[in-house]
Amino acid sequence: MEKNKLATLSVIVIILLLAGGIIVMKNFTGGTIQDTPSEKVAKWIGEHSVLYVQTGCVHCEEQEDLFGINVRYLNILDGIKEENRQKFIDAGIEATPTWVINGEKYVGVKTIEELKELTGYQD
Repeated sequence: MEKNKLATLSVIVIILLLAGGIIVMKNFTGGTIQDTPSEKVAKWIGEHSVLYVQTGCVHCEEQEDLFGINVRYLNILDGIKEENRQKFIDAGIEATPTWVINGEKYVGVKTIEELKELTGYQD
């Protein structure tokens, strides 16, 4: 009886560890490894665009997740923050996520390839 309890507990612990590892890896990479741009690409996109988002917007989170840990290189303005509200108004932002690239607005989630093309990135 004691062996069965120990075996069951061991299986539960292993399952929890595996599930935790999967969650951590998904959060670390922002999705699949193929989706995550290199640091160089993320920096380029961040230097040549502004991403307007709102905290709690599912699509904004989806857009940011495509960059994984390299999201830190993006130029992101969150409309929930009071200091950014006037910037949203001045830019005419009506929906999020919205990218502003070369003075043009692009509404909705964009792929890394689309953003590379829109910002003029070249390898």
